[in-house]
Formats: sequence, C-alpha cells, structure tokens
Amino acid sequence: MFPAYFSMVGVCCAISVAAFGYLHPWKSATMPEKYQLGFLVSAFAFNLSNLFVFTPMTIEMMKQRHKVEREANIGDEIGWSKNQEAAKTNPKLAAMNKKFGMIHGLSSLANIMSFGSLAMHSWFLAGKLNL
Repeated sequence: MFPAYFSMVGVCCAISVAAFGYLHPWKSATMPEKYQLGFLVSAFAFNLSNLFVFTPMTIEMMKQRHKVEREANIGDEIGWSKNQEAAKTNPKLAAMNKKFGMIHGLSSLANIMSFGSLAMHSWFLAGKLNL
C-alpha cells in the first residue's frame, strides 16, 4: 500500500513542481512564489526519500522479521503482546523491533514534513482565491 501511496504523491508533486515552475519562472518570481516552489520541491524530496529509502528498508526489515517470527513460532496472532514477550528473550527480535521503530519514525517524520510543505502551499493557493 505505501509504495503506491508514495508513488502517487510523488507523481502529483512532480507535476505541481513542473507546473508552478513553468508558470512562475525563478528569475521573475516574487519572493512568496519562490518560497512556494521551495515548499513544493521539499515535499517532493521528502516523498522521494520515503519511496526510495525508507520503504525498501521497511520491506526488507519486515521480511527479516517474519523469518525470525516463524522461527520463534510467533506472528500468527493478532496484537503486539506476544512479540514484546518474545523480544525480551530474543535479542535478535529486540534489535529488529528497535531498528524498525527507528525506520518507521524517520518515515513518519518525512511524511509529516511533506504534508506540512503541501499544507503551506495550499495556504498560499487559498490566499489567492477571490470569493
């Protein structure tokens, strides 16, 4: 699901960057327009980091984790408690949980930064509306 989400947002960001850059060339753009292009480029960059860095790391970690869980005879039940109990006795699983948490946190941060950049651009666009 996440690769499709990040791909779609990436395509939309690329189109937005291209369209905004075309309509507001850098040399003739006002300072607010330059900021908007910066917000769009940063949203695109954060999204690409999720797509090409964090998603592959997460998928690889998930595959390794499933292998360790099968070896420990856990992972078929619903919930987190069995995994936490096993992580107390299995240092490999505990290390994987820690690494997964770090990767997930960085991915979430990149997603929030991308969302924030797009929110700032939406605010700029909303300010241009004449109702």
